[in-house]
Amino acid sequence: MIADPIAIWHRAVETKNFGAIEDLLAEDAVFYSPVVHSPQAGKALTAKYLRAAMAVLNTPDFRYVGEWRSERSAVLEFEVKLDGVVVNGVDIVRWNDEGLIVLFKVMMRPLKALNAIMPLMAARLQAP
Repeated sequence: MIADPIAIWHRAVETKNFGAIEDLLAEDAVFYSPVVHSPQAGKALTAKYLRAAMAVLNTPDFRYVGEWRSERSAVLEFEVKLDGVVVNGVDIVRWNDEGLIVLFKVMMRPLKALNAIMPLMAARLQAP
C-alpha cells in the first residue's frame, strides 16, 4: 500500500519524474479533462493525458497554492503562467485502498487560459 500518494505526486511533479506518476495509477484509473467531453478510462489513457499535461503545464512558473484532503481524496489548487496568461486550476484526485489513483479530474479557469492550453495539449496528445 502507498501510504501517501499525494506526497509522492508532489515529489514527482517537482522532479518531473513521470515514471513515479505512472506508478501511482491504478489499472482502472479515469481521467477527466477540462476540454474532453467523455472520461478517459484506463491506466494507459490516464497516463497519456497526465504526461501531456505535465509537458504543457509543468514549467518553472507552475506551483501548487492550496491543498484539501480527506481519507482517500485530495483537491490540489495550482497556478501557472503560460504566454502571459495566468491559469488557475484544481486537480481532484481519488485513490483506492492500495493508495493508487483511480480518478484524476482537472478543472481550469479562465476561459482564455483554457483556450491557450487546448492546442498545446492537442499537439502533445497527437505526438508518438
